Amino acid sequence: MRRMETRWAARADWSMPALLAICGAFATAAAGSVLVPSWFWLPLAIVALAAAGILAYRLTIALCVVWLLTAGATLEMTLSDIVGPAAFQTTIAVVKAAELGLALLCVVRYGPCADVFNPSLAFVAMFVVGVAHGLYPGLTPTDSLRSLLGSVAPFAFAFSRVPPHWGKAMVRTTAWIPLLSVAGGAVLALAGLRSLFVDSGGERLAGLGHPAFLGGFCLAAIYACLIELYRDGKLRWLVLLAANFLILVLTGARAPLACAIAVTGLTLAFVRSDAFPRRYRILPMLLGACLLPLLVVLAQELSMVRLFNLLNGEAANLSGRELLWPPFEQAAALSPWLGWGMGAGNTIIPPDSELAVMIGSWAAHNEYLRMLVEGGQLGRGLLIVLFVLWVVHHTRRLCRTDKVIMRLVFLAFAVHAYTDNVLIATTACVFFTFATGVFAQERLPHAGEVA
Repeated sequence: MRRMETRWAARADWSMPALLAICGAFATAAAGSVLVPSWFWLPLAIVALAAAGILAYRLTIALCVVWLLTAGATLEMTLSDIVGPAAFQTTIAVVKAAELGLALLCVVRYGPCADVFNPSLAFVAMFVVGVAHGLYPGLTPTDSLRSLLGSVAPFAFAFSRVPPHWGKAMVRTTAWIPLLSVAGGAVLALAGLRSLFVDSGGERLAGLGHPAFLGGFCLAAIYACLIELYRDGKLRWLVLLAANFLILVLTGARAPLACAIAVTGLTLAFVRSDAFPRRYRILPMLLGACLLPLLVVLAQELSMVRLFNLLNGEAANLSGRELLWPPFEQAAALSPWLGWGMGAGNTIIPPDSELAVMIGSWAAHNEYLRMLVEGGQLGRGLLIVLFVLWVVHHTRRLCRTDKVIMRLVFLAFAVHAYTDNVLIATTACVFFTFATGVFAQERLPHAGEVA
């Protein structure tokens, strides 16, 4: 471990040469401004840009943490409700562009990583094939390129050789996102700007965004708590795990809750750890087992809460998937092998159509179906193969507990992808940044290892 830390500390620091270069540029520009007074703004602009660049270089991890919290806050929905719908797409574009910029900064500071199995490479292939084959009617090459950038962004950090302390910061930040979102939502609710709960088949906790998105962030946060709990066994991660589960229940998000229960249950029951031994795992397992029948009993009394309403009544068709999927299936049938290019999934159902207005969404809510539309059988198959190779490649050198937990996480992710938009929403930015943070521990082979 000391050798690893020494190696990272020994990396060249270009701050001083950059500072000297800035001073030289300032002197040159200042001299020019004397000869051409209208250029007086030039030295100020150079200094401002250079200072921002040096600050970003020196505070890379802090900026990544701030970005991750911003992505988890789903400000696009908050601003859309307060300012107007125009802020929605703009905010998403800014968040994903910031991730690409920070990923490039990480490459400059920590060095590049030849992530040959990165799933985003499948999106690049779909884009190229789509342009060559012909895009879906109404989809322009510019729109397809924009969709490509948005799909690649969540995986961008994996192309940098980020150090273990960057990874630990990302994992621990992920664990706190749901609580901070709920706290922020509560502040806005008290100010009368936005409701903390929304009515969708029952009351659902929304936080700063939407209940479905908050549920996705809770899922990543629960995984992060499990990783940290098995690394150091500290009580705070168990308490935070319970808090994130409570928030997830209140969001009424069914698929994320099922995935969280499965991964957590299997981990606590079968994954051994010296940091978190069996005698400490028995209590939370028994408590969880006792809560299940209690939830059924309380379902009739708390039917205003969405999850209990589902337990007490009709749980099907709340997202209108049987209405959304047929148009996608029909489009896929017209080009079954090559698909219609990146971004085609956004054009199958027009946003202003009666179906989209009635359901409140025009997305597929099924990534396998969306990928079939955009990449065909070949593109979807390539994406699945790359995902498998990516996960196996990055987890094989992790400590045993991290390896087992992350493989369970991605098995649950594969199931979750059948019912939700897990690759295109801002939840994907948080989830894959968390995953990259865990994978960064392969730079520290013995971190968290147990017998």
